[in-house]
Amino acid sequence: MEKRTVLWYMTFWGFAINYMFRMNINIAIVSMIKHSISKTNVTIIQHECPRNTEQLTSNNTLAQNIFTVDLNDNKFEWNEHQQNVILGAFFIMNWIMQLPGGVLAQRYGTKTVFGISNGVAAILSFAVPASAKFNYKALVVVRVVQGLISGGVWPSMHTMTANWIPAHERSRFVSAYLGSSIGTAVTYIMCGYLIATFGWESVFYVSGGLGLLWSIFWILLVYDTPAKHPTISIRERTYIENCIGKTIQIRSKPLPIPWKSLLLSKAVMINLVTQAGGLWGLFTLAAQAPSYFNFILGLNIKQTGLWSGMPHFVRWAFSFGFSMICDRLVKSKRMSMTNVRKMGTLFCNVLQGLFILGLCYSGCNSVVAVIMLFSATAVNGAISSGALAAVVDIAPNYAGVIQGIIGTVATSTGFISPIIVGYLTFNQQTLSQWCKVFHLSGAICICSGLIYIFFGTSDIQKWNTYNDPVVNEKELKSIVKKPPNSSYAMDT
Repeated sequence: MEKRTVLWYMTFWGFAINYMFRMNINIAIVSMIKHSISKTNVTIIQHECPRNTEQLTSNNTLAQNIFTVDLNDNKFEWNEHQQNVILGAFFIMNWIMQLPGGVLAQRYGTKTVFGISNGVAAILSFAVPASAKFNYKALVVVRVVQGLISGGVWPSMHTMTANWIPAHERSRFVSAYLGSSIGTAVTYIMCGYLIATFGWESVFYVSGGLGLLWSIFWILLVYDTPAKHPTISIRERTYIENCIGKTIQIRSKPLPIPWKSLLLSKAVMINLVTQAGGLWGLFTLAAQAPSYFNFILGLNIKQTGLWSGMPHFVRWAFSFGFSMICDRLVKSKRMSMTNVRKMGTLFCNVLQGLFILGLCYSGCNSVVAVIMLFSATAVNGAISSGALAAVVDIAPNYAGVIQGIIGTVATSTGFISPIIVGYLTFNQQTLSQWCKVFHLSGAICICSGLIYIFFGTSDIQKWNTYNDPVVNEKELKSIVKKPPNSSYAMDT
C-alpha cells in the first residue's frame, strides 16, 4: 500500500476522533439535563406541532419517573443559557490555537502537533463525567481546555498535505479531513445507543479510549515528509517530489513567514470569510440538531442520535465523490483550479444556506426537516474541493499558517453560534424562534459563498516563493538525499 494512502486513512480517522471530542456533548447533554417544559411552552408546542406533543408529554412523564431513581447522580438542572455555554465551551479557546498550530507544524512537524492535540484531548475526555457531577463550571473548564488543546489539528494538517500530496490529488486527499463527518455521525448514532444502554457517562469513556488507540497508530505509521519515511518506495517518493516540484521549498531551517503579505492578501481574506460562513452553518446544524429534534419535533434519544448523525455519513460520501470529479476536471484541464474551487463553494456555502432556510419552512413535518438537514449537511462536504483545499493552492509553503489565521476566525463561530441560539430560544423552544436561527445561518452561508464565487482565486501567490540566498546546492543535498532518477509516473 502506498504511504500517502496510509496517510489518508490515518488523517481520516484522526479527524473523526477529533470531532468525537467536539460533538459527543451535543447528544449526551440531551440525557444529562432534566427535561422540564413549562405549561406555557407546552401549549405553544401543542399549537404548532400537535402530533409531537403527546410524545413530548410522555417523555416528560417518563423522565420524572426516572428522576426519582437517579435524580442526585445523573441529571442536572441547567437552563438553556447554561446548556449553550456548555455546547460552545469547546470552541471558546479553540480558536486561540489555530494560528500557533500552523506555525508549530511548520517548525516541529504535523506528526507532533496533530498527535499531541488528539492524544491529550482523549485523556481529558475521561474527566468530563466527574467534572459534570462536581460542578457546572468545572465541566465548562474541562471542555475549554479540551478545545484549546484540539485547536492545532486543522491548520497543522495543511502543512503535511503540502509536503505529501500533488496538486491534482489534493481535492481527493482533503476529503480525508471530512473524516470529521464520520466522527460526528458515529458519535451521534453510537452515543444514542450507549446512553440508552449504559448511561451518558459511557459516551466520554468510549470516545477517550478510541482516541488513545488512534494515537498509538499515528505514532507508528505517520511521518512528516516522504524524505523522512523509512519504508517509502523510491518510485512513490520520486513521483511525489517531481509533482510537487518547486512549490515547496526545502531548507534546513523553517521559512520566514511573510506576515504582512499574508494578512493583507485579498485571496486569504476572501477564503477566511468563505470558510467562516460555511462553518457557521455546519456548526449550528451539528450542535443544535439534537436539541431541535428532541425538544421541538419530539423524537426520542435513539431517533435523535440516528437522524442527527446520519447526515454526516452522507456529507463524507458526497465529499469523496465530489472531490474525485473535481480532481478529474483539473487533471483533464476541462476546468481551471479556480473555477473548480468556486464550484465547490457554490455547493458548500450557497446550497447549504438554501437547505438551512428549508428547515425553517418544514414546520412540524419531521420527514421534511430530516431531508433538509441531510441535504444541508451533505453539500457542505464540497468544502474539501472548495475554499479549504484552495489554501494549499494559493501558498503551499505557508498553508498551515494561513489555515491557522483562517481557523482563528472561522472556529469562533463554534461558540458564537450557540450563544446566539441560546439567546433566541431562552425559555422559548418554539418553531418561530428556531426559524430566526435558521434564517440567520442560511443568510450567512449564502452571502459568504457568493463573495468567493465573485472574487475568490486559487492562483499561487507571489509571496509563496522566498528567495533565500543562504540555501545552496550543497546544503540542499545535506537536507534531503534524493533518490535515483526515475521515469515512473503514477497512474491516478
